[in-house]
Amino acid sequence: MPENDPAPTVVLVHGAFADAGSWGPVTELLQSAGVTVLAPACPLRGLASDSAYTASVFAQIPGPVLAVGHSYGGAVITNAASIASNVIGLVFVSGFAPEENETLGEVEGTSRDSALAPALMPVQYPSGPNGETATELYVNPAAFNTVFAGDLPTAQATVFGASQRPVAAAAFEEKSGVPAWKTLPSWAVVATGDKAAGSDVLLSMAKRAGAEILELEGSHLIMVSQPQAVTDVILSALRSVG
Repeated sequence: MPENDPAPTVVLVHGAFADAGSWGPVTELLQSAGVTVLAPACPLRGLASDSAYTASVFAQIPGPVLAVGHSYGGAVITNAASIASNVIGLVFVSGFAPEENETLGEVEGTSRDSALAPALMPVQYPSGPNGETATELYVNPAAFNTVFAGDLPTAQATVFGASQRPVAAAAFEEKSGVPAWKTLPSWAVVATGDKAAGSDVLLSMAKRAGAEILELEGSHLIMVSQPQAVTDVILSALRSVG
């Protein structure tokens, strides 16, 4: 990269049942390494709208972007990076990397490792001006530690369970668009004890995407339990694309 060109910005996109705070440990490590980082809020209202929103975040950043997605955030960056022209690489951290026309609901249904579906709790939220409602999903706090955060201290996992953000059920029903991993270099961190997204599904998707894969023993919140290992993958990706 020419000396006068801006260094890539790392954009950390969180997943469902979480917020940007889940990237806190990785953000701190990247900033300590001198990396420019942005961890925006993902609306969690639907794959198409979330991807369009995230693409607008990417497009308004001066210079290139390395997009990093956790869980559902992986599906978001898969789509958003096909819209924004300044994304130069993708990193999936326990992240979905769907193919065109796949839905996350269908993908999850094939996992033997995921225990997410029985733990989901549907609730209603206002979706229109005349009292219309739609379904959004939480993870039952009583199951959150086991499904999401099995390698975190109980007290810390319980805080994440109490502060989770719900996702619109429609997000798991929308078909994914043209995947950016077909044209961009990709990396993936797959947690072998992932009982939320499912280690089997994530590994299969990462292989299909041609990603450089690191498998780590840990839970779905691997970026919280092993932030240095995840940060090292992001820094390696930066060196490759920068």
